[in-house]
Amino acid sequence: MHEDPFDFVIIGAGGAGEAAANLARARGASVAIVDRELFGGSCPFWACMPSKALLHAAAVHAGGGDYEWPKASARRDYMINREGIDWPSDAGHVSSLEAAGAVTIRGTARITGPGTVVVSAQDEAEDRTLRAGHIVIAVGSTPTIPEIDGLESITPWTNRQATTTRTLPDSLVILGAGPTGVEMAQVYARYGVPTVLISPQSTINAKDHPRNSAAIEAGLRRDGVDIRTGVRATSIEARTAASGAHIVHLSDGATVEGHELLLAVGRTYPLADLGLETIGVDGSRGRVHVGPDLRIADGVFVVGDPAGPEMSTHQSHYQGEIAVKIALGDDIRPDYSTLPHAVYTDPEAAGVGLTLEQALAAGHDAFEEVADLAMTAKGYVAEASGHVTIVVDRGTRTLRGAFIAGPAASEVIHEAVLAIKTQTTIDVLADVIHAFPTTARVMGSLFTQALRRIEDVT
Repeated sequence: MHEDPFDFVIIGAGGAGEAAANLARARGASVAIVDRELFGGSCPFWACMPSKALLHAAAVHAGGGDYEWPKASARRDYMINREGIDWPSDAGHVSSLEAAGAVTIRGTARITGPGTVVVSAQDEAEDRTLRAGHIVIAVGSTPTIPEIDGLESITPWTNRQATTTRTLPDSLVILGAGPTGVEMAQVYARYGVPTVLISPQSTINAKDHPRNSAAIEAGLRRDGVDIRTGVRATSIEARTAASGAHIVHLSDGATVEGHELLLAVGRTYPLADLGLETIGVDGSRGRVHVGPDLRIADGVFVVGDPAGPEMSTHQSHYQGEIAVKIALGDDIRPDYSTLPHAVYTDPEAAGVGLTLEQALAAGHDAFEEVADLAMTAKGYVAEASGHVTIVVDRGTRTLRGAFIAGPAASEVIHEAVLAIKTQTTIDVLADVIHAFPTTARVMGSLFTQALRRIEDVT
């Protein structure tokens, strides 16, 4: 069998794979990149881009603007290259990679030994063997399907259906209240769909700062979302409600009804069928130990969702490039201390670094400064609520964390990202001039308060 040699063989052409391929080519390495579905991955077709387009449309609609659902659906289709067709076109992603000099192969890849990948290509009669100096696994993740009695009798939604449906459901139950759950709840509630959001945790968006979670919850309740926390779905009766909806039984004995059921309870990593056992790695349970240099074996890297610590497009891009740099000999390791996160609901919520509790647990002499956004100039002029919170280390006079819920939170957070990355002192941050009246100005006032607090103590 003919073997094609490459410096890099990349399995998966989502954000991480594309970033790795483009940097490798920019540095003169030969690249083959394989995907069995859409080049570009989930973000542009099923996740980030369509969900944010729908959130924008829903916000305009909720404010009385001209953005009825047919217009929102058409705009979303334009965003994901699905105008007038059922399946999105990834031609732009393919042509971009090929213009960079990468060899694109649509098919299913499997590692068959050190430095060897066999691809069952969709447009070739025989399998294709690729020899790789380095293998980068960038396979992303798929929606987790939980074990719930009766679930097998319905066709539930995942994020794919939630972000691409062209018809509004009559009602919707969402299982899981992380970023996907809360964002989709707001979209459909703002379009008048009776929406129930189920969280097994005591709060929604439970991995975020509690103030962020509370702000998002208030926003969803304002929009009419029925939020149930601390409960799980225990069973489902398909189409048995008088309205023709599914009946979902909850662990607290209550029931809720939805014509559609969206599963947003987590993600699963498709690692089991990649042939990892041929390089001495057990991937049968869908998880692998990823080293601090992103390696799982000699010459084999894992990037993106399966690598952790979080799941986001910006993390995927970052890790894809870091893996290539390490493979090519750069003395570098990934640094997640300034990995920001954001949820794009109204209000937006974002954060970076350590909470006060985490900072204290890590041994830092930390304290917190908090501003109630509603009581600030920005809150007054924008009729906005939320908060800005910073976590400061007295000993080093630096920022350890920042969390924001309110207007432009996903943008403002990057001042804190840069401050933590560069270890800029509070003395300098307090001396920065922030435009008035902005959310950034609110954070600037907290820098000043923190400096005064440190100086009063010292």
